[in-house]
Amino acid sequence: METIVFALLNGVIYGLLLFMLSSGLTLIFSMMGVLNFAHASFYMLGAYFAYTIMGATSFWLALFIAPILVGLVGAVVERYGLRKVHANGHVAELLFTFGLAYLIEEIVKIVYGKTAVDYKIPSLLDFPAFTIYGASFPAYRMFMLFIAIGMLVGLWFLLKKTRAGLIIQAALTHPHMVGHLGHNVPLIFMTVFGIGCALAGLAGVIAGNIFVTDPAMAVLMGPIVFVVVVVGGIGSLEGAFLASILIGLLQNFAVGISASFADIFWFTGLSPTSEIGDITVSSLAPVLPFLLLVLMLIFRPRGLMGEQEL
Repeated sequence: METIVFALLNGVIYGLLLFMLSSGLTLIFSMMGVLNFAHASFYMLGAYFAYTIMGATSFWLALFIAPILVGLVGAVVERYGLRKVHANGHVAELLFTFGLAYLIEEIVKIVYGKTAVDYKIPSLLDFPAFTIYGASFPAYRMFMLFIAIGMLVGLWFLLKKTRAGLIIQAALTHPHMVGHLGHNVPLIFMTVFGIGCALAGLAGVIAGNIFVTDPAMAVLMGPIVFVVVVVGGIGSLEGAFLASILIGLLQNFAVGISASFADIFWFTGLSPTSEIGDITVSSLAPVLPFLLLVLMLIFRPRGLMGEQEL
């Protein structure tokens, strides 16, 4: 029971963190048709910006300022880079964002070095929130949960209940009509790209100190974000949310299962001393999202809630 409770809590928190990243990427693709390979790099920038600001002031200022700075960087990238490349087609966009990811990584290495930085959890939140079955659950993880839920509610309110959200949703499907109504569609594109990058930066701020903040963090997180987007259905925020929670729970529950293939498939006579029989479910946890991706592409290519075939 202890394993189930903690896997459920950690799975939901990790899933909401994935949604922070994937929601911005989904918005960008929905509006601009761009799969931003550099999206996880903005996640990394959020963590490094927060580390720098926290060293000069406090974590609470970093929590507010770092995502804004990342969003501004994203807006500049869209305005002076991606917008000019957009006219040359999707291949040029993919190559541009692919190169941008490496450029950001190298700049981070030059400024901060190649090793991990000492980005710590704020002392105000460095205590056990509660104890279950004799094990304590960190308060900072609960803080991550509340921030992620607040982001989710705020994004829903922006898109569904405000005039700006209505304009954004209209620009997703009918940009020319929105332009004819007098709205600046390129400015809307730049704003949405900046918001998407800011969401990734916010994820970096709250996750960088509980995970490792180093130049490789974007490479480690990048593939899983694209898995979420494809499994949920490219362009679907609702699908991205479901896929994020599903993958978060799948990985965390798998980590807590120590059973081997020999234990599971005992009826086949599989030996526990063989190479295959000795493999445990927990060791396969990092691979499971990609297995889910393969199965989804085979049996349901449009994803959980996608509207069109890939």
